Amino acid sequence: MKRLMLCIVACLVLLGTTMLAQNSDITGTWQGTLKAGKDLRLILVVSKDAGKLKASMYSIDQGAMPFKASTVSLDGSTFKFSIDMIGGTYEGKLGPDGKTITGTWTQGPTPLPLVLSRATKETAWEIPAPPPPPKLMPANADPSFEVATIKPNDTGATSMQQLTLNGRNFQTRASSLQDLIAFSYDLQPKQIVGAPDWISKDRYDVAGVPDVEGAPNPEQMRTMIRKLLADRFQLKFHHEKRDMSAFVLTAAKGGEKLTPTQMNGPLPGIGMRPATGGLTLSVFNGTLGDFTGFLQTMVLDRPVVDRTDLKGKYDFSFTFLPDDTQFNGHSPVGKLADGVEPAPSLTEALQQQLGLKMSAERTPVDVIVIDHVEKPSPN
Repeated sequence: MKRLMLCIVACLVLLGTTMLAQNSDITGTWQGTLKAGKDLRLILVVSKDAGKLKASMYSIDQGAMPFKASTVSLDGSTFKFSIDMIGGTYEGKLGPDGKTITGTWTQGPTPLPLVLSRATKETAWEIPAPPPPPKLMPANADPSFEVATIKPNDTGATSMQQLTLNGRNFQTRASSLQDLIAFSYDLQPKQIVGAPDWISKDRYDVAGVPDVEGAPNPEQMRTMIRKLLADRFQLKFHHEKRDMSAFVLTAAKGGEKLTPTQMNGPLPGIGMRPATGGLTLSVFNGTLGDFTGFLQTMVLDRPVVDRTDLKGKYDFSFTFLPDDTQFNGHSPVGKLADGVEPAPSLTEALQQQLGLKMSAERTPVDVIVIDHVEKPSPN
């Protein structure tokens, strides 16, 4: 009798293992709804290439752009994938029937439950067609703002809150004149000398539309702002070279870890969001020059010189914990809760997560010396 019972148990275990093996094919189309303030329908397409799992995720209520997974794995019934581009990770358990994955999506400090179901021809949601590429402004165009408004911002903000181009509509919120000069001339604020103190204190909301059809490239966007500064702020200056303390960005030993961009468009996207232990900074469709320009304007207290020799456009994200010298002493990260592991410092995160090295050194840099400037003329 004991031998018979042992045989039955062994056969049941073997049967369970066989069923799991039969239902562990993760390839196919999966879909589920993420409840993140509002319902977001997600579609995950998993495939195999040369025996290696690959995946792309679509958030179909937010657009048609696919987000390629950086890592995908199935270990027994545990399924995981991550998307570095948006700082998101998923971990779930594949059900015994191979038709559901029950797990958690994490993007920021608060994980959210997400159940994925295997889609069939009858149940599959439609993936929207990708939008047509934007019509570009002619490369030889020399645009100005056809119309622009400059309004005081009295919210008490201590840093620029927004600088975007949506279609042909340019907008910036809570920008100082110093911010606009720094952005349009690709400078760090310390490279602007001889100016009255109000250029860093007074803040403005600016909106405008270019006088040439099509989406401008980054240099054309800067050109429009430069003309606006000369016209509305009567800005006049001259250039000099001065030795200054700066950060120099190079590829770390072992090489960079950057992904060529998945996006289609002339302008980069750079943003920040809260993350466990710190802050995640993401770059989409950006060059290393776009990235260093953002660092020296918004994050760091000195110029950043790009010596990586990397000329392409990339999508990447990394998570770090700012220190007191960054963000002009106003870190967007509050005190960490007890038990939360702090993220690495900026320099450590760049090296560990992106394969980039940032070191401080003294080097000649361009500065602009203000000769004349006025508060903005009326709209």
